[in-house]
Parts: sequence; C-alpha cells; structure tokens
Amino acid sequence: MKIIQRTKYLVYYLRELDWNQFNRFMKFACNQTGKSKFALWIDAILSVYKYNIGLADYFIFKFYEKLHAERDTWVGTGFKYEFDLIMNPIESRKVLQDKKEFNKVYESFLLHHDCDIKMVSPESEVVNSIFGSDSGKIVLKNSLGQCGKEVEIRNSSEIPVEQLQEYMAVNNFDILETYIDQHDDLKRLSPSGLNTIRVITMVNKDKSVDILGVRLRISVNSPVDNLASGNIACFVNKETGIVEGNGFYSDITKESVSIHPITNEKLLGFQIPMFDMVKKKAIELALFKPENRCVGWDIAVTNSGVDVLEGNHNWCKILWQIPVDKGLKSELLKYLG
Repeated sequence: MKIIQRTKYLVYYLRELDWNQFNRFMKFACNQTGKSKFALWIDAILSVYKYNIGLADYFIFKFYEKLHAERDTWVGTGFKYEFDLIMNPIESRKVLQDKKEFNKVYESFLLHHDCDIKMVSPESEVVNSIFGSDSGKIVLKNSLGQCGKEVEIRNSSEIPVEQLQEYMAVNNFDILETYIDQHDDLKRLSPSGLNTIRVITMVNKDKSVDILGVRLRISVNSPVDNLASGNIACFVNKETGIVEGNGFYSDITKESVSIHPITNEKLLGFQIPMFDMVKKKAIELALFKPENRCVGWDIAVTNSGVDVLEGNHNWCKILWQIPVDKGLKSELLKYLG
C-alpha cells in the first residue's frame, strides 16, 4: 500500500517539478559530488520511496551528501502532506486556504483593511481608506495564491479607483488590501518588501499552544519575502526574538549570508521588534480556531502594532528546517504518537 501511495506521489512530483531549477540543482550536485546524473536520479527516486520526500527536496535538503541516518530526520513533502491531513482536516483548513475567508473570519486580528473585488468602487469608504494611506501604495492579491505569487504592489496614483475593479478582474486579482508600512527596524534591514515573521504553532492535547519555531523571512531586492522568490530566512530564538543564525536561501547554489546582500545590515543578533506581542498574537490566533492544530502564521510588525497576513495549514517545511540546517521530523513525530 505504501509503495502504491508513494508511486502516486512520484507521479505528482514529476508533473509539478520546476525542471529549470531541478536541472540546475542536478548540475550543481554533480559538480559537488562527482556523481553522474544517472546515479543522482536513481538515488532521488529511491529517496522518494524510502524517506517520503519530494524530488526537489532531495536537492534542497542536500541528500546527495547525507547518509541514511541523517536523511531519515528530515520532513519531506510526502510526510508533511500526510501530517497536515491529520492536524488540519480538509474541512476545517478551508478558512486558511482562501484569503478572503481568512480576512473575514480573523477580522478582529487584522490591523490592515481589505476589500473584495465585488465591493471595489469609488464610493466605498474602505477603498478610499486603502487608497488614502500614507504609504501611497496598494496591494492586489489573488485569494488562492501561494508562495508570494499573484501579489502585486502598485502606487495608488497609477490606477484610478474607477478603473480598479476592471484591472483586478483582467489580472486575476480579487482582493484589495492596505499596504503595510513595516516597523523602522525591519525596514532598515530590507526596505524592498514586507519582512514577516513566520510563527509555527501547535495546539497540543492539553489545548495549550506549543511554538514549533520562529523564522524571519527577509526580502532581497524583492517586493515579497518568500524563499521561493529568491529571498532568505533566518532562525529566530523563540524565547527572545533574536536572530541566531545566517540567512539561508532555498537555492542550493547560493551560500548562506551573515549580512544582508543589499543593505549590508547584520543579520546575527537582529532583534525582532515587539516580539512578545508577536508571540501573543500567534497564540491567540492558534486558539481562535483550534480545530486547525498546526498552523504557520505570517505576522507583520509596524511602528504601531502587530498585524497578521495569513495562516498556512501547509506551512513550509523548507523554511522551517533549512535555517537550522538539520532535519526536524522528531519534533512532529511526538504529536503523532
């Protein structure tokens, strides 16, 4: 049964694979190890079956240079998919999958404003408030977009309010949001995009909340901060809110960095502002809909408070593990016992 399931996974991985990235990673791994493409292909496919990982995971987690004992500690795509089905059932996770639904249900936690495309008009007070923000910018999103895709940031002067609804429809956007002006400390670290804090929470059997990890996502000359868009992420001490490691890329051809490659700001020792409030908000969010037990919350910090962008039922296992450069499967296994 397991072989059949993982064969289905393999077919899915092959269908969804970013072949340009895969071939680039394959070439890099061949140069690093001296192994042939054929040998790495066979090893990657066998790893899908043996370790329940994805084909891309094989390279991102650098399995090509790891032995069995270490490989077995990593959370791969297949394992994470199965874990999420248990912790965040399909019916209850819908509120996290659709940004419009999320904004409505979690409205009391949001500092920024949002507006459904159906309600966009020059007469709307919300729309005028979003357009009139001090930033002079607006954010357009697709409610089902992931990994920072289908997000556009525009100067509010570029699109007349009267034409906005049509523009959104043509470009597959269905949400208008306030541009969040981040805290001065985060802006100094990287002003190109909103740098968010990913807090991963687990509602345990005692109905209290464990924090599985905190990661700072930092933009690198990008309007978004997702690893998939070429940005970096750092491990953050979940007690202090202080960065305790380099910034890691998910691109294996790039070395980790100790200073920001554009701003030259030091990463190690960076203190996330208002961190106590960040943790408090994450715990409150986790307990608000505890039927989704394990969620990765994307939290923004402004000069005036702590905001939340979204909750992810399928929070990124790459973002969680790469900044500590080790597999963390044991952290999840204890909740499955």
